[in-house]
Amino acid sequence: MTDWIGILKEQTVNGDQMGREVPKMLANPDISETQVKTLFAALEKQADFAEKLRLALEKFGHDFPIIKAAERLEERYADLAASAAEKLKTMRK
Repeated sequence: MTDWIGILKEQTVNGDQMGREVPKMLANPDISETQVKTLFAALEKQADFAEKLRLALEKFGHDFPIIKAAERLEERYADLAASAAEKLKTMRK
């Protein structure tokens, strides 16, 4: 059986780290458009994974606090992806 709680914990740690690292990367004046595109794609992929994880947790009847934690993770990755998209938009002006 899949350890959905373990996956959520691991992904939350990764999400916390990305929450600290991504703003630093995007603030770096030497970051290239290609790097921002790659970062955006990776963050979108993580947001999609977090959504699938949340849906799996809901499907298997986990408690509300667990579902809420998965929602926060999903939102974190979506927000980080939006930050990368905004940086791309600014770079293209």
